[in-house]
Amino acid sequence: MEQRAYSTATVREVEQVEIDRSGSALMLRASAGVAAVVRRELAMTRGRVYGAQVLILVGGGNNGGDALYAGAMLARRGARVLAVRCLGTPHSGGLAAFEQAGGRLVALPEVPDQPWDLAIDGILGIGGRPGLPAPVAELAGSLAGKGIPVIAVDLPSGVDSDSGAVGDHWIRARRTVTFGARKPCHLVEPGRSATGELTMIDIGLDFAAARPELIALDVAGLAALWPYPGRHVDKYARGVVGLDTGSDSYPGAGLLSTLGAVYSGAGMVRFLGADHPTSLVGAELPNVVFAPGRVQAHVFGSGWGDRPDGARLIKDALDAGTPAVVDADGLRLLPDRLPSSWLLTPHAGELARLLGWERSAVEAAPIRAVRAGAEQTGATVLLKGATQLVASPDTAPVWVALPGPSWTAQAGSGDVLAGICGTLLAAGQPAFRAGQLAASLQAYAATRHPGPRPPQDLARLLPETIAQLAETARIGTGRSD
Repeated sequence: MEQRAYSTATVREVEQVEIDRSGSALMLRASAGVAAVVRRELAMTRGRVYGAQVLILVGGGNNGGDALYAGAMLARRGARVLAVRCLGTPHSGGLAAFEQAGGRLVALPEVPDQPWDLAIDGILGIGGRPGLPAPVAELAGSLAGKGIPVIAVDLPSGVDSDSGAVGDHWIRARRTVTFGARKPCHLVEPGRSATGELTMIDIGLDFAAARPELIALDVAGLAALWPYPGRHVDKYARGVVGLDTGSDSYPGAGLLSTLGAVYSGAGMVRFLGADHPTSLVGAELPNVVFAPGRVQAHVFGSGWGDRPDGARLIKDALDAGTPAVVDADGLRLLPDRLPSSWLLTPHAGELARLLGWERSAVEAAPIRAVRAGAEQTGATVLLKGATQLVASPDTAPVWVALPGPSWTAQAGSGDVLAGICGTLLAAGQPAFRAGQLAASLQAYAATRHPGPRPPQDLARLLPETIAQLAETARIGTGRSD
């Protein structure tokens, strides 16, 4: 349902509690988990562990100790295991166990060029910085070039645990074995892709009282949280969305945002934009109303261009107390302070302008940036990008949307997303949930319907996707209706 990730500081606090209680047993549990995963991988790829050629990349921290103890267990199963000292001084207890089991430690220049069946990455852990030193990067590149699968311990080396950022070089793992809880890099790109498949190992760490840094949805969570209408609701109870989007210069944004609102299930859509987008919407969507009237949420800004009255429209909605989505050009016209019921939907460049940062700073630290956006504006902020993050001044965690395929990064996708967000706000969802669900629905629809598909076609596939989610939710809860 929900996937929770914890910061480095929190993980260390939780680990210390268990270390104080059980001592070195914690590392032995972790290494046993790594060894079990490696055994399964070898059984799948070559049929057995005995005789397998395994290379262990060792650093000077606890991850290196986990890898060495795991190597000792594999050696006792008949694997031929070699460890290479990549950074620092290897963990003394792990190295002693490894050598006692018949393993051998060599320096980087001494690694033989042979067809390894698998490598274990135990170089850096949660305290590591992005990137790898050149000699280590050269070895990692050699393994990748030969197609040798890598199992990473806790997280791939060269990836920052708290941000998912990478340097010039990093390990790209086939699978990562982590302990007790996810770290932010497991959920945020590019760390998420470097992680590969993630295997969670329970080693006795208790995160029940710990505050998560990130909370992400899986498909079951999206299905359970989507606001399906009940049997007796009318169009007003489902929510009326008012869209003032597009312009005579950019009419497509008006149509695309309206498609997003209509096909994600709004009870009624009022389109209040310029003449050219109005004609497009009217020709395409006869169910849309063009008369002003009461709405439960506004959508502003998509395709506005230079809109002289835009700031006034936003202020009027703010004075009326109506929730709103503000996208694209509308983000240039915000008042100094907004309520958390308003949802801003910038991409990295737009958020950088709001914060007065360089775009590269937002891209390097998206979690920190989206939090800063919420703190500075008072609004809830959905940061669009490879990983879509939502921060609210009302909630401590950052919320993460389902990931989608990269082809959805195309002109018009953000306009459709703004319309979906408006539907969810009008249906009574809090802004942080509206942003997370809307981005997740769009990503999941794209995943279910491989593309590339233009955003208008993907918008028309939203009803089918919601129907499939409703069936998932029905099965998951055992409902018969």
